Amino acid sequence: MTATDVPAHEPVMPAEVISMLMPSRGGHYVDCTVGLGGHSALILNSGADALIGLDRDEDALRIAAERLAAFGDRVELVHSDYRQLATVLDDRSVSGVDGVLADLGVSSMQLDAEGRGFSFRRDEPLDMRMDRTQGPTAADLLMDVEEEDLANVIFQFGEERHSRRIARAIVQQVSVDRIETTGALAAIVRRAVPTRGYQRIDPATRTFQALRIWVNRELEGLDTFLTDASRRLLTGARLVVITFHSLEDRIVKHTFRAIAAASEAWQVLTRKPMLPGDEEVARNPRARSAKLRAIERLA
Repeated sequence: MTATDVPAHEPVMPAEVISMLMPSRGGHYVDCTVGLGGHSALILNSGADALIGLDRDEDALRIAAERLAAFGDRVELVHSDYRQLATVLDDRSVSGVDGVLADLGVSSMQLDAEGRGFSFRRDEPLDMRMDRTQGPTAADLLMDVEEEDLANVIFQFGEERHSRRIARAIVQQVSVDRIETTGALAAIVRRAVPTRGYQRIDPATRTFQALRIWVNRELEGLDTFLTDASRRLLTGARLVVITFHSLEDRIVKHTFRAIAAASEAWQVLTRKPMLPGDEEVARNPRARSAKLRAIERLA
């Protein structure tokens, strides 16, 4: 897949990101979840001298490399999980940076691309890994999970009140045969969830979100990453984080508060999260659940 194969990519909350990061001052920045390169291009075009972009999805990095090629050696792309930020910077002898961005969650490309298994809109292999070079697929994990553990995953990460019924149905199925595809999993979930009248979202939506978070360990180590990233900020630099569901946002909110409470060197800039405007949501519906929070190093 190349950049020309992907639909036009619109980064979420672009004006808010640039307003908070202030790359017009110049300096070195890190985009911890470079995705298709939209935010990175904005940061570089707005005055940043250099940028390191991380992503654990090799497909995304290949597309980002094409889209950011015009910036030459001002940008370096690294195949790495954002939680490895400290190691990536240490390997490059970078002790401090002028701004850090982390746009968390699944990308539009991952949702839209065939064969990734993030969505039930197509029947395809049940993979769900953001980094397909590492770790078990969703289908693999479902083969070995205990019913109670699976119910807890679906309830905690999907906030699904029918989690026990769904977990029971999934475990019963894998005791007979492996669940290989997104369509098969979605059908099992839909049968397990009692329905009455109009459904605002597909009954499988919350379970798919929960399994994606579980497969990719999306919440694991997020607080440690935020602490590590804040320590890498130079004076006046900011860490900006965009989340897409309440579990992530809660971790960011509480971790930022704890960092600021522990030292006067940091200040939380967003008492309440910044939200996308109505025009952006109308233009880009996937932005509707985005929340932006930021913290600044004062000294």
